[in-house]
Amino acid sequence: MEDISLSIMTREQCHALYRDWENDPAIYADMGQFKPYRYDAAAVDRYFDTRQNPSRVLFAILLGGRVIGELQLKRIDRERKECTLSIHLQNDSVKGRGCGTAAERLAVQYAFDVLGMTAVKADTTLKNTRSQHVLEKVGFRFVEEKDGFRYYRYDVKRGADSKNISTEM
Repeated sequence: MEDISLSIMTREQCHALYRDWENDPAIYADMGQFKPYRYDAAAVDRYFDTRQNPSRVLFAILLGGRVIGELQLKRIDRERKECTLSIHLQNDSVKGRGCGTAAERLAVQYAFDVLGMTAVKADTTLKNTRSQHVLEKVGFRFVEEKDGFRYYRYDVKRGADSKNISTEM
């Protein structure tokens, strides 16, 4: 498999991601909310714009230079030194290949080494067992199950090398 890397998401990368996006029914707790995704350039612009704030970092997940997903470190609390990880891969063609695992490991390193966080949190819907497996493989520990979600936490344990993360625009 080609190398996975993260880069700060650009508007162009966001459009590249969502042009080939497919909603995944496996992550919907309420299937009544599921609907197939249709690309809308104006909606992608609005989405990108709302993610540009100091409480989050929006990354493009790159596989050999091609955008295959997004990863966010959000709810960044600089006083408590905690943030929350969120990840979405573009479609089934890139799932089950280790891409999400590699991206999450890089994001945890970035949170600790660059942002100075001491803990990263994450959550999944109960039915998203694939994501739960990846979180546990990366080193997140299960905290609790509540209101249809499973909550996880990864506490800083070691220094890390953030060599595959580009913060250049």
